[in-house]
Amino acid sequence: MLLTANQILELDQIKRLNLINSITGVKPANLIGTYNKTKQSNLAIFSSVVHLGSNPALLGFITRPSEKVPRHTLDNIIKTEYFTINHVPTSMIKQAHQTAAKYPKNESEFKQCGFTEAVINDFPAPFVKEATIQIGLKLTEILPIKINQTQMVIGQIQILQIDDQSVSEEGYINLEQAGTAGISGLNSYYKLQYLESFPYARPD
Repeated sequence: MLLTANQILELDQIKRLNLINSITGVKPANLIGTYNKTKQSNLAIFSSVVHLGSNPALLGFITRPSEKVPRHTLDNIIKTEYFTINHVPTSMIKQAHQTAAKYPKNESEFKQCGFTEAVINDFPAPFVKEATIQIGLKLTEILPIKINQTQMVIGQIQILQIDDQSVSEEGYINLEQAGTAGISGLNSYYKLQYLESFPYARPD
């Protein structure tokens, strides 16, 4: 298959959506938890979480355009400035996928999809109890991406909880040991298998 930019645009909309969403390969599958101002919880799956730096410890994720479709996660983060990122357990991919459904704002995906809200150190956003890797963040900035009206939401890590057995003495996380799922496209999930670790690469 060889496609030019124009040919990509001419593809059937669904085929183009699936192709371009999966072309980057397997990405992290994460559940982002938030509260609104009245402590109504929200949970949504994202595959766009990226590392942006370790000093300070920053993570970012992309939200889709919010003008036509309500984005409860983004609305809650703007109003409260806090959110959590929770790795999706391989044993709960079906429930995690279901959080993408458009539930009414007054219904919590935690309850509707079978996840348990967890509080860690009074952090002002809900964690997923079932996740072996849980990250609490405070909003630092939101960067608009003009070409397609998406936005990058950036947060600084405030709290981090990981299963001890999944972390090496050097700080590396074994995602296979942690039972973390990956995602390709919009609806294909993968188990992660550890292959090998290599030393820092140098020319010699």
